[in-house]
Amino acid sequence: MATASRKSAGTAVARTSPPAEDTGPRRYCAQPIQPLRQFEVGMPAGRTRAILAASKKWVSGTQITYYCFKSGDSVPAAWLGGNADVGVVAEAFDTWAKLGIGIGFRRVSTPEDAMVRIGFNPNDGSWSYVGRDVLNIKSLQERTMNFGWPLTTAYGRDTALHEIGHTIGLEHEHQNPNAGITWNRQAVIDYFKGPPNNWDDAQIEWNILRKIPASEIKGTTWDPDSVMEYQFDAGLIDAPAAYKAGIKPKGGLSAADKSWVLASYPGVKAPDVPALTVGLSQLLKLNAGETRVFDFSPPRTRTYNIGTFGTSDTVLVLFEVTPAGNVQIAGADDSGTDLNAKVSMRLQKGRRYQIGVRLYYADAALETSLMVW
Repeated sequence: MATASRKSAGTAVARTSPPAEDTGPRRYCAQPIQPLRQFEVGMPAGRTRAILAASKKWVSGTQITYYCFKSGDSVPAAWLGGNADVGVVAEAFDTWAKLGIGIGFRRVSTPEDAMVRIGFNPNDGSWSYVGRDVLNIKSLQERTMNFGWPLTTAYGRDTALHEIGHTIGLEHEHQNPNAGITWNRQAVIDYFKGPPNNWDDAQIEWNILRKIPASEIKGTTWDPDSVMEYQFDAGLIDAPAAYKAGIKPKGGLSAADKSWVLASYPGVKAPDVPALTVGLSQLLKLNAGETRVFDFSPPRTRTYNIGTFGTSDTVLVLFEVTPAGNVQIAGADDSGTDLNAKVSMRLQKGRRYQIGVRLYYADAALETSLMVW
């Protein structure tokens, strides 16, 4: 999905704290400071907000493949995970999938087949790239996720759910602007400048004190029990008063976590997937942030063009349907440009394909179409 690389400026790595059972200060998220995505001068604010709100979300119908580094791979030995931790990772993926969402997950046997590559380096903390940013990590010897402590504890299982939440597209909940959190700024600075974090002012601002833009958060309210929330000690928060003594999530997926992912990735049933015919356009009929999936069976083997038409911002993904699930083979993202999303690829007669489209923004409803020609 090379055409999605224009989003690389927004790529960020999210890192989590060590187990709550540990004594002493905890390490927290250490996302690299990233430049904000820039848009053309004069672009309507509603358009930029719509693009940012969905830029990291996957297209419905996507099967996210993942690989856990193992003995024999050409990577540092510290990256290799034990069977117990690898098993917890698989269980965590299943927990998200069993919600009935419109994206799936499949463990594969080689890094070449994986979108998500997972290491278990205990010296590197726990972290994951966020949403479709994983596609920008091209090298098969690079991780898109790491676990830095055992996953077989209750906290470890939550860590696995948390990091997969990042891969799905969720950000940290403590940076939700709707939380209304007023930090004790000096206490936060003193805490995170000290060991084991040892952050500078810029890192503290980016990872703790900064509020994520409202357009990029998962809902309209703060969820202190989200699996994406962290435990914070007393003295770091001045308000709300209920959290002056700290924040301690209940553990596991919260009701809001489940409702967000179901709303973002509604399940797609076979009868609801229309078929595309060469040369005939399909009106998408999408609202901002929504997706549709279409079937396509080539009448003959040749190179086909698949594209959108209309004054809109979209991301388009082409899948091949296999017995093991959808395999993403191409994609295009036209957001923030005056272009339309288009893929050209040689497709085989007798094989089945699906095209998924997520609409970021359109000037007018019912004016964006999809066609194969």
